[in-house]
Amino acid sequence: MISRLISKTAMWLFLLIIAVLILFPVVMAILGSLKSNHELNAGTSILPASWQFDNYATTWVQAKFSSYVVNSLIYSLGGTVTTLIVVSLAAYAFARKEFPGKKLMLGIYTSMMFISLGALTLKPQFELMVSLHLHKSIIGMIIMMTGAGGSSFFIMYAFIKSISKDLDEAAMIDGASFAHIYRKIILPLTLPAIGIVGLFSFRSGWNSYLVPLVFTMSQPKLQPLTVGLVNLRYGIAGAMQSHLMLAGACISMIPMLIIYVLANKTFMQMNVGGLKG
Repeated sequence: MISRLISKTAMWLFLLIIAVLILFPVVMAILGSLKSNHELNAGTSILPASWQFDNYATTWVQAKFSSYVVNSLIYSLGGTVTTLIVVSLAAYAFARKEFPGKKLMLGIYTSMMFISLGALTLKPQFELMVSLHLHKSIIGMIIMMTGAGGSSFFIMYAFIKSISKDLDEAAMIDGASFAHIYRKIILPLTLPAIGIVGLFSFRSGWNSYLVPLVFTMSQPKLQPLTVGLVNLRYGIAGAMQSHLMLAGACISMIPMLIIYVLANKTFMQMNVGGLKG
């Protein structure tokens, strides 16, 4: 009984320490965003001497954050939708069809989970968009935000593989086509996987910086929040406005928190299912 109590206390103490380590930078950023610039740079206290709530209004209006937020939402939501379409169609074809080169392509997808190409693909991607005349358009940015990578593919692939083929065969006997089975049977049954892939895709698009920076360098009106946030820090007047930069960083966290709260149930269901599997 005593050993069990000690074990449980140690576990809760460990979890508490981890929670403090994770939340401490976030709390410091929020408190810093409510200080004056002089007080923040002086670093004399943790709590603000006077709470500067107007930092958020100043950041939103003067730094044109409203346009940055709208651009980020368009790119992230657009990229999430296209990612879900591409990944679910590819996973369905791989899970149900046999075709030449299937094992090779699965091997390539597997390697994409461990090898990050990063900036290596940036130049060919940009040249492709230039040849399509999409390098200065919102559609081009959404295409670049489509993240049909290995992790997203294998989440959908594993989920569809777990669905019995008897459902497909029964629908085919009734005259349903491959596309009809995908739309009416497979997609509704993969909603938990769609939720988790959508959450990861939205987060990736929202936090993306390098690709939007390159593609919107000559189009400031198309810049997303991540690029706008750095412009605020390194701009002509923004170099001395660290408090506004922290306020902008806090604003950028709000949409992700809302998305996480809305998708939390699906996220937990997927993890519990994975543990049981």
